Amino acid sequence: MDTQQHKAMLLKSAVVSIHDVMPSTLPQVEEVIHFLHAHKVRTFTLLIVPGKEWTDSQIRQLKKWQDNGAELAGHGWKHRISGQKSAWHSVHARVISRNEAEHLSRTKQEIAEIICRSYHWFQQVGLTEPFLYVPPTWAMGSLPRKDLFRLPFDFYETLTGVFDVRSNTHRYMPLTGYMSDTAIRTQSLKVLNAVNLAWPVGPCRVAIHPDDLYFPLRPDLSRHLARFDRFMTYSDIIGGAHDE
Repeated sequence: MDTQQHKAMLLKSAVVSIHDVMPSTLPQVEEVIHFLHAHKVRTFTLLIVPGKEWTDSQIRQLKKWQDNGAELAGHGWKHRISGQKSAWHSVHARVISRNEAEHLSRTKQEIAEIICRSYHWFQQVGLTEPFLYVPPTWAMGSLPRKDLFRLPFDFYETLTGVFDVRSNTHRYMPLTGYMSDTAIRTQSLKVLNAVNLAWPVGPCRVAIHPDDLYFPLRPDLSRHLARFDRFMTYSDIIGGAHDE
């Protein structure tokens, strides 16, 4: 396959992720998975929040999904902030992240500890260790990129795309979201999604949160999924970048 054919294929491809997978959201997550299956999407990534009160049966459910082909990724530790917020964090929380940007207002050492704790939890509970880490609300905080090389994950996702530690490369990837729980978010996401779906670089990241099926943009999510010919894993995408 030549470069132009490969790029054309990627423009029609997507990687689907389900965010905020934790004990309290498992029923909604299961509903989202059924929704994806109904749209012929069986390749997706589950973003796991490890630092919650997981029961053995809930861990078994994660393992079942993993055994059936779902990729698992680390997604913070508690997915909630604690302690005082910096001035920037206060603005970020009011406009974007509410109380979920766990990395912000923490030192780089504290952020590194969150990432390491998240990674090692998977092995401790009998799950295959993930290669991808997605900070809550995609906010990495004060941890510089050079510090990622001493941390356990291979890939780190932010708002703009995915950084591959192994090759020291960043791949830009457009992003769509559907957490339209307010009128302002609904209109903002409609505009941002339209821009990202038209972006001449692929594949597209489709980010779904557990309650998105109950929000106004559910029809948009269905239409957007129907646009894609292929659903890929993160390892497929990063691997393809190395071949170009």
